[in-house]
Amino acid sequence: MKKILLALTLLALASTAQASTIFSDNFDANDLALNSVPTGWTVTDGTVDIIGDPDFYDFIPGSGRYVDLDGSTSQAGILSKTLLLTAGETYTATFDLAGNHRTTDQETVTGILGVGLGNVSNTFSLAQNDGWTSFSLTFTPVVTGSYILSFGNSGGDNIGMLLDNVVVSVPEGGNTTYAMFAAIVGLFGFAARRRLVAVKRS
Repeated sequence: MKKILLALTLLALASTAQASTIFSDNFDANDLALNSVPTGWTVTDGTVDIIGDPDFYDFIPGSGRYVDLDGSTSQAGILSKTLLLTAGETYTATFDLAGNHRTTDQETVTGILGVGLGNVSNTFSLAQNDGWTSFSLTFTPVVTGSYILSFGNSGGDNIGMLLDNVVVSVPEGGNTTYAMFAAIVGLFGFAARRRLVAVKRS
């Protein structure tokens, strides 16, 4: 019984160690353009640019295409993506940010996951020459529904922080794996107690 329980423990831990991706975008499928909206995203209160390879304001060569979070209208837009999330699941949004690579100004971006029904937000700042740096936001909704992942650059000078490789994931199996594991452990405990009682009676 101990061997079976150990095997189930290892299986549960292996399952929860993996993550299932529910959304990802590296922006490579988008056309290069100023004041453009990446496919599947929304831009409000301003504009963003899609730049990069091949040789279209490609400030970090070898990175494919990425987003300049301050478009070319002197009004930085809010880039957002609507996601359907399940109550009780813990979601992690990871993304790469880089400095503007043009002016000496430090750029600041506010990232938010979840709007309306509670939200988690953080502010990220990078200097001009800072390369790609990975950041993350973690969020557990209390109600199943639509939530918004958004990025807003604090600039307004047509030169903003760069964004790439946005991924939203949830642990494989989510909280269901833990519940199943707890139920299995409970059953084994119950069986062990019955066995002990039977031995004492005999």
